[in-house]
Amino acid sequence: MSILSIDQATKIYGSKVKVRAVDHLSLTVEEGEFVAVMGASGSGKSTLLNLICGILPLTSGEIRVGGEDISGMKQEEAARFRREKLGFVFQDYNLVDTLTIGENIMLPLMFQKADPTSMRSKAHAYARKLGIESVFDSRTWEVSGGQAQRAAIARALIHHPRLLLADEPTGNLDSGSADQVMQIISALNREEQVTTMVVTHDARTASFCSRVIFIKDGKVYNELYCEDHQLHFYDEILNVLKFLGGA
Repeated sequence: MSILSIDQATKIYGSKVKVRAVDHLSLTVEEGEFVAVMGASGSGKSTLLNLICGILPLTSGEIRVGGEDISGMKQEEAARFRREKLGFVFQDYNLVDTLTIGENIMLPLMFQKADPTSMRSKAHAYARKLGIESVFDSRTWEVSGGQAQRAAIARALIHHPRLLLADEPTGNLDSGSADQVMQIISALNREEQVTTMVVTHDARTASFCSRVIFIKDGKVYNELYCEDHQLHFYDEILNVLKFLGGA
């Protein structure tokens, strides 16, 4: 079953001087897949992510998430859809500094006005699973970057979204923390069948995924499937990036 279906999606910026950021792009992501999207700067990958979120309107084409057409949603409807059906992990974590780590994890359930006891129980369960229960009551500035990103992952998953979107999730982390974060996302994808799309410029990050889609000039340029061990897949990704100018 396709969780994400994109059909001839096009996004044009400008009126006098038109720029096709995404150009008749089509792709599908199946339930439980772990996919990376890569491309050089200006290739359209960030625009694509914003189209999938419903933050940007399509110029033409169609995008469906879990069978729902988001391309025609009004702003309020799209915002509610993002809160309820999507999970987000960002490069800069996007945690709320006035809240504790635990309260940040609970945020999506707070928006849904869930039972406080149930919220706290679920948040502790995810914190334990991601190895950050010891900092549950800490403030955001009291934890490491790796711990902050794990909290962001817990927050993104606590309401069981149909699709997890991660935008450069390892961009602010050292190599050791980056590997730990990607191992966690990979394990959650495998164990809980969380359909995941990672937008990244980093080949090492992409090598944790099962498929990599390469974008060039707003179109799908190539794609690779991981059929061997991770190191070989990493080398294959680097070879494609050399042609894209993103290595």
